[in-house]
Amino acid sequence: MHDDRRLTEVRLDRFVRDRIAPAVYPRTVPLTLSSWDVPDEPVPVLTALQHEFTPQDHGAPWGRPWSTTWLRLQGEVPESWGTAPGTSVEVLVDLGFSGDLPGFQCEGIAWRPDGTIIKAISPRNQFIPLKLLGGGMAVDFYVEAAANPDLSQNWTFAATPYGDKATSGSEPKYRLGRIAIAELNRTVWELQQDIRTLSGLMHELPMDLPRRHEILRALEHMLDIMDPDDVAGTAEAGRAALAGVLSRPAYASAHQLVATGHAHIDSAWLWPVRETIRKCARTFSNVVALMDEDPGFIFSCSSAQQLAWMKEYYPELFGRIVDKVRTGQFVPVGGMWVESDSNMPGGEAMARQFLEGKSFFLAEFGVECQEAWLPDTFGYSAALPQIIKAAGSRWFLTQKISWNQVNRMPHHTFSWEGIDGTRVFTHFPPVDSYNSDLSARDLAHAERNYRDHGRGGTSLVPFGYGDGGGGPTREMLAAARRAADLEGSPKVRIGSAADFFTRAQAEYEPLPVWVGEMYLELHRGTYTSQARTKRGNRRSEHLLREAELWSATAAVRAGFRYPAAELKRLWRLVLLQQFHDILPGSSIAWVHQDAERNYAAVERGLEAIIAEAAAAALGTGDREFLLNAAPHGRQGVPALAAAEPVRTGQPVAATEAGGGYILDNGIIRAVVDANGLLASLTDYATGREAIAPGQFGNLLELHRDTPNEWDAWDIDAFYRRNVVRLAEALSVTLERGPQQHSPDAVVVVERMAGASAVTQRITLAAGADSLAISTAVDWQESEKLLKLGFALDVRADRSAAETQFGHVFRPTHLNTSWEVAKFEICAHRWIHVAEPGYGVAISNAATYGHDVTRDVRADDGGTTTTVRLSLLRAPKFPDPGADRGRHELHVTVRPGAAIADAVEEGYRTNLAPRLAKGAHGVDPLFTVANPAHVIEAVKLAEDGSGDVIVRLYESLGERSAGRVGANFPVTGVHAVDLLERPAEAPGVSAGADSAGLSLRPFQLVTLRFVR
Repeated sequence: MHDDRRLTEVRLDRFVRDRIAPAVYPRTVPLTLSSWDVPDEPVPVLTALQHEFTPQDHGAPWGRPWSTTWLRLQGEVPESWGTAPGTSVEVLVDLGFSGDLPGFQCEGIAWRPDGTIIKAISPRNQFIPLKLLGGGMAVDFYVEAAANPDLSQNWTFAATPYGDKATSGSEPKYRLGRIAIAELNRTVWELQQDIRTLSGLMHELPMDLPRRHEILRALEHMLDIMDPDDVAGTAEAGRAALAGVLSRPAYASAHQLVATGHAHIDSAWLWPVRETIRKCARTFSNVVALMDEDPGFIFSCSSAQQLAWMKEYYPELFGRIVDKVRTGQFVPVGGMWVESDSNMPGGEAMARQFLEGKSFFLAEFGVECQEAWLPDTFGYSAALPQIIKAAGSRWFLTQKISWNQVNRMPHHTFSWEGIDGTRVFTHFPPVDSYNSDLSARDLAHAERNYRDHGRGGTSLVPFGYGDGGGGPTREMLAAARRAADLEGSPKVRIGSAADFFTRAQAEYEPLPVWVGEMYLELHRGTYTSQARTKRGNRRSEHLLREAELWSATAAVRAGFRYPAAELKRLWRLVLLQQFHDILPGSSIAWVHQDAERNYAAVERGLEAIIAEAAAAALGTGDREFLLNAAPHGRQGVPALAAAEPVRTGQPVAATEAGGGYILDNGIIRAVVDANGLLASLTDYATGREAIAPGQFGNLLELHRDTPNEWDAWDIDAFYRRNVVRLAEALSVTLERGPQQHSPDAVVVVERMAGASAVTQRITLAAGADSLAISTAVDWQESEKLLKLGFALDVRADRSAAETQFGHVFRPTHLNTSWEVAKFEICAHRWIHVAEPGYGVAISNAATYGHDVTRDVRADDGGTTTTVRLSLLRAPKFPDPGADRGRHELHVTVRPGAAIADAVEEGYRTNLAPRLAKGAHGVDPLFTVANPAHVIEAVKLAEDGSGDVIVRLYESLGERSAGRVGANFPVTGVHAVDLLERPAEAPGVSAGADSAGLSLRPFQLVTLRFVR
């Protein structure tokens, strides 16, 4: 047989484009338009409807960037339309959409005149069924049109002014397209879906498979029997020609796909939070409308924050969502407040993501999510399994690791083991997308890509337009129906995430195990971009700790009214900023400006709470007390207590030497040379020199930072090949001379980093075990990366970096491609490198990005381990002004440090001494017998009972025993989960007013002390 395959395929493509597509809506009539332009920010619907609407031309330009235009659409349905079998009437609204990137351009939402939502209008969902407009033949409704600019720019990553209202301009971005009443020919539409499924499947099948050619000839026969001049009249015959190939059942061994509707809506990204709220309303209104049409449709919705917005701003829509949750169609998943970053949030913040998320879903819907759902987060902390389990969940889902640049994860379904040994059942959808459209290409990729064939046979497919929202469409549901049992295709079944996990867990035993973090080999720059946002997060986390601790202490000791509602509000605001495009610094300028304002408001609110609680606890008086919120004693004040501080340690000796200075407090000795570099750092306890021979600490280095793509997200490894060592200082001076009375000594170093002025203050305090370095930068660079390095004389085969409720070890060598890919790593408050018997800890107050390298010296055979902190970046996309301006970053270096010292140093650096006046000190609510057991949070119970919750963890990575006791009257002690419900806690034995602890490494424990 002659091969005419290509000719037939081209013939089919043109027939679909030129004949079938226009016949879906064979008759249209334009609507009459009027409009009102909102002067500034969006307004509620009832406010908009009160304004005067003026006539609006079809095809007119509209919408300056980020503006809102309200359209009124009016008309009459022509008589007899929609009365013929297989036809109905719809309204089509094209706001000027492009065919690409739904969710990244203009969008709209349709409203009835009574202020109730109809559904959304988006690039691939432009229709509104007449029956949703209130019945009758008259059309009269409104569209709230949002002129959101497309910042994707086809992912060229060029700098754009559209991310900030102040620079986005005033020229209209869009031009109205077809806005009309239309008659839908359902038979032609169904034929269109048949062809889409079969043509897509055909192109995915091997050329030597008979099934491919069978489909081709069936499509060819359809083309032959249909009349191109009468598509509507011959569409039924065309469908009949395809019925045979559509009815052939799938192979018995076909892969099983559980397809769940989804719309991964970024809570902020290339749009501000205010627009996300409207995106959620658009998407969820589409979803519930689809559910009304198709009772079998199931939609998985994560992020309690987004549903809380619906309850606040769109209560009528929220009521419809509640109804669909009851029917099992609208399914809350994930159980987190937002889909947060998982690398940088602190341990207590990650716990609160689940506490707030799951509590909201339980209170509003009576639903407890069993799965953690983070499809798009940029890597996954090794502490997550324990946190997930402690929240009462048992499954985990993501797909982002499919973006790895170098190494491919060996499994799609497996058991993930965290730092404490906890395991959770984990799945990566092999479709490699959370935005699937259920095309044949996606389905075939899921089946081919699945790495666990022969052991498991089921995977999950989240489908629906996401990122910018939109969600599933009726075309996707049509595709799912056709692929339910179709030869050559995986079997598709609509279901929930819980349906999938239950089925997959039952079929796949024993599971392979992945141990430790799931490091994303991409987006490493997110540990550093937008330093102000990261500082705000770190500061807020510690202020929340203080506010809860002192409020709980004052409530127990002095009857203070615990500000539960205000603390919850502030916690939720901080949790929102931890969304995986806010905290990582990968959003537009508008988003980060909002974040900075929010953090400032959080700080004001928490400082007020702390001041009120401290005043209540300390009483009225003029004595000065140190409030020690740290889990370690400080200046003679016990952990978690308030007392008069005791200053210890001899004054620091500061002497000039060779243009630099030697600082000595009897505990450590530091030599700062004439260029402000740390030439020597020794501790008297070990006598060891921490700085490698001939090298330095406190060395700033400026790198070219031009990643191939994803500017704010990525640091590419070749950045190391272009570096300027900022080894020369403009001046080095001693701020405190020997004749002054201050017991501390400060060396002030001035230098330039490119065009950016840098002032460093190197401080050695009396009685301090560490050297503190503050780096103030007026950052004016573009596409540069500023690193601060310490070359240490330590043979460290691995580094230890703090993560949530513990730390994670990473090799410093480059033996395999897995180690090579980790050239930039995340650490929380500290990083530690050591050889047996000696280590160095480096802490920070707001820095997350680090790198650790090692080299063997040729002259003496010793090993230099270099630790560098990534201080600042200057990417151009999506915020061309990212990080410009003033910054102050704090680090400490502690020689002769063990892990326990690193833990203490991290808290010391992030919890500055807080002094307050009062009449008397305050004893701690709790005492801990073993310093390895670190208290992370003290708060009152969520249920308002007045019980006190304490959360602690084993911090050293060792098996350890001890006891935590209450210093106030209690009637019982119970182990609870993160939602403060009774829970099993191995190694915890509760007594009358204390609990014995025998903890495994990094074990997390939450206790309720009943008052």
